[in-house]
Amino acid sequence: MTTSIEISESVRHYYGQVLQSSDDLKTSACCSIDAMPSYLKALLAGLHPEVLERFYGCGSPLPPALKGKTVLDLGCGTGRDCYLLSKLVGPTGRVIGVDMTPEQLEVAVRHRDWHAERFGFANVEFLHGHIENLATVGIADNSIDVVVSNCVINLSPEKPRVLSEIFRVLKPGGELYFSDVFADRRIPVELRQDPVLLGECLGGALYWEDFRRILQDLGCPDVRKVKQNPISIDDPEVFAKIGMVQFDSVTVRAFKMPLEDRCEDFGQVAVYLGTIDQQPHSFDLDDHHHFETGRPLRVCGNTADMLACSRYGDHFHVLGDKSRHFGLFDCSPGPGSESAKADSACC
Repeated sequence: MTTSIEISESVRHYYGQVLQSSDDLKTSACCSIDAMPSYLKALLAGLHPEVLERFYGCGSPLPPALKGKTVLDLGCGTGRDCYLLSKLVGPTGRVIGVDMTPEQLEVAVRHRDWHAERFGFANVEFLHGHIENLATVGIADNSIDVVVSNCVINLSPEKPRVLSEIFRVLKPGGELYFSDVFADRRIPVELRQDPVLLGECLGGALYWEDFRRILQDLGCPDVRKVKQNPISIDDPEVFAKIGMVQFDSVTVRAFKMPLEDRCEDFGQVAVYLGTIDQQPHSFDLDDHHHFETGRPLRVCGNTADMLACSRYGDHFHVLGDKSRHFGLFDCSPGPGSESAKADSACC
């Protein structure tokens, strides 16, 4: 395989014909690390069994505060997350699923009326197309509130185009929230073209620093890790091919808004109001910003904007502006960060 078309066809074949259920996966790489919260498990029980059986991800990389929003699911497969999102956005919201695999979409579309009747409303649309070119399926500029994806972007042979399309269709202040596989190095070309490694979400895994650079070039200089866990490769044949690479499953959050490339200190403070459904006591923006309801937390200018200028603005009270600058802000994960100082217990 030497072309993007050949790689796409290999992925399409793997997910459309080789895999018949999630049990056929050789590794757990194609699974989100987000353990499904109880309120989503309750919704999962109301989905059609075939939609669940033919779904090749796991967990639920779905952000909160979605009521009434328009959400785009890239690589929606049989539509499991789309139908979960249908309940989360409610009758005033809209869910769009895009996938290139006809066999997967056939399952999703076949059960659309079944879910609409069960939910009492119809707000889900499935489109057959490539996530590298969302214009061909009619998704307009600045039309989407939230883009989600469950371990699919790594399957694309043209990741910069995918990410460019995401930021084209997002509204100003919109959010990209997805889980995917990342590598600790650039993967050799021959392994990037291996059909099994591609299908198992390993061959196409991005080197994190390259991902960060792509987003910076697209005008997004501050991308946040929400969760990160190492992936264990237990299949002997897969390990023999690519066992020298360390893979991590990472849940990522990024916003379409003007941000600085460093965390700057303007003396701002944010207070979570506890008003997001299912999160009355706390809200985690990322792996180092834990907001306890009612408890003020010092934040950098970028974090203040992420909270105040997105759909989370209704759920936070951000104090201060950018009229006075105090230099760099320590906004990194670990014991030295501001959030760790505020939230860690004494020992």
